[in-house]
Amino acid sequence: MKLVILACLATVVLAVPRPQDALPIAILRDDRQDEGNGNFNYAFEAENGIAVEASGSPGSEGQSNIQGSFKFPLDDGSIAEVRYVADENGFRPESSMLPTPHPLPDHVHELLRIAEDQRARGITFE
Repeated sequence: MKLVILACLATVVLAVPRPQDALPIAILRDDRQDEGNGNFNYAFEAENGIAVEASGSPGSEGQSNIQGSFKFPLDDGSIAEVRYVADENGFRPESSMLPTPHPLPDHVHELLRIAEDQRARGITFE
């Protein structure tokens, strides 16, 4: 009986796909340019649908300013895409895939209007 259980476990272990069994994925495009002064461009695309593009330049505060996008296939066959800007104002992605906050209730809009009116009249609270 122990031998049967051991044989079943061995069969399950051997049936699990291993990373080294995966087929290689062809790189369709790999373009890179670096001007050596902080300006750069790159574009990468693989046959499985993964693609990345970005361009960058030196920023006014010592950072790199980068604009780019990346996309990849989802399990349902659709393509997820994210476009972004990263600069002195931080990282700002845009995508239909990103969650969005719930809309504010009507009473909050009224409270914000009242607060703005009070600030305009010089009313402050300490």
